[in-house]
Parts: sequence; C-alpha cells; structure tokens
Amino acid sequence: MPTEKHDLPLWTHPARLPLGLGRKGYCTAPGHERQLPADEQLRDNCNLGYARSCPWCPPNRAWEATRFGVIRESDHRIVLCYVREKNHGPIEHGRLEYDHALARWNSSHPDARVQRMAECYLEAYLLRKTVARTSDLVSSPPL
Repeated sequence: MPTEKHDLPLWTHPARLPLGLGRKGYCTAPGHERQLPADEQLRDNCNLGYARSCPWCPPNRAWEATRFGVIRESDHRIVLCYVREKNHGPIEHGRLEYDHALARWNSSHPDARVQRMAECYLEAYLLRKTVARTSDLVSSPPL
C-alpha cells in the first residue's frame, strides 16, 4: 500500500514506474500486513508489480500488477484508465474520474489498494505537468 513518495534515487527512471515515481509504503500480503518493506524490496518488487521474487508475496494472487493512464483531461476533470494484470495479461479494467476543480473523486475503485495507487499515479501525473509548465516558463524567451 503506497503511502508517500520515496526520495532516495533507487530507480534509474522513476517516471517510468507504474505509479509515476517511487513510493514507500506498507505490505498488504497475508501474514505481513502493515510491515514496512526494506528499500531493496521496494526497488525490486513493490514499485514494479509482478513481485514474484518477494518472499512475502502470496503465490496465488487475484492480480499481480495494476497500470494507470490518463485518457481524458479538461480544466475540471481527469479520467484515469486502470488495468489489473495477471500473468502479463489484463483481467480487469475500468475508469476512475477525478474532479480537479473540487479536488475530489467522482468515481473511485472499491478496492482501497487500487484507489490509493490511482491517487499516487494522479499525484505524480499532476506533479510532472507542474514541473513541465514551470520549465516552459523558465526556458521561454521574453516577448
């Protein structure tokens, strides 16, 4: 369960991670609930999906990874698509909608883990947009 941004440079390209940047968090695997994974586990398993080499990961899981993407955006609304995967294939997909103007979710996922991942993905997406806008302003020649 991702809780906060991970500030250590554990990944070469953190923007390529499924949630858009590295995260700290706690485990939700049976028998390891709320345990904090070491940085090595976070780097090699938790932040990537398909954590088959993780000793805490249950062998029979309903899904192994979740991917997100922004499929529509306006001034007030951002629509995310999510796909849950198992054995590198989709097993569930859907849309989640965030009202940017009101800073609230119009539709959310019933699984708190997936919803939290969506929130983290959206946070990273909005952060990248802010950084891109700021760098455009800085690098633009004066009029």
